Amino acid sequence: MTGDAGVEAQRKGYRPTGPTGNVPSVADESVRHDTETFRVSADILIEAEPSEVFAFVSDLTNSGEWSPECRGGRWLSGGPSLLGSVFEGRNYRAPDIVSWAPVVRGEWTTESEVVEVRAPHVFRWAMRSSAGAAQQSVWSFEVHPAAGGCVLTHAFWMGELTEGMRGILSRMSPSDRPRFIAEWGEKIDGDLRATLHRIKSALESARFAEDGSQQAPVAGR
Repeated sequence: MTGDAGVEAQRKGYRPTGPTGNVPSVADESVRHDTETFRVSADILIEAEPSEVFAFVSDLTNSGEWSPECRGGRWLSGGPSLLGSVFEGRNYRAPDIVSWAPVVRGEWTTESEVVEVRAPHVFRWAMRSSAGAAQQSVWSFEVHPAAGGCVLTHAFWMGELTEGMRGILSRMSPSDRPRFIAEWGEKIDGDLRATLHRIKSALESARFAEDGSQQAPVAGR
């Protein structure tokens, strides 16, 4: 199954939210659907074609150009916009990020799986557990046409706690856990906004540079 325009794809166990939502729910009867840990989103207007934006953000090897933590990575299977593809990300987190909490710092790798593709509008990927199962930890990009280009929405949703989050919270006192969830939510919000600004800068700079090179011969006459 490809990520060509018009193709709708969805990984078993997930369902799209439809036109009114930015973050997916997990269609799994073995978990409690009323459990939600994080739901964070942000958006930005980009002066570029929706198809161009979708192609850029759905190739996670580009993430080193936009992510505050991911330094890039490689596709272990599949590729951009292919349902079920698995991506290995290389990450780095500075010591001062929510510095009091027992979270991983320095360099580490993660695996994620593409769980929904509706090119050129929706792309979602879920973090995998150590056993290779897609968890209820889902990042997404949505692209919608708008005057002057398109609006790009970046979102993160976590339902049931992931194995990593369970480990972090287990090393905290009960009184510190709500504080951590609140501060981590703020950290995610900041990361989403930083990511969007970097994507906007990368795409618009490339577009303006291309426009300038096309106009250069005229200016030199």
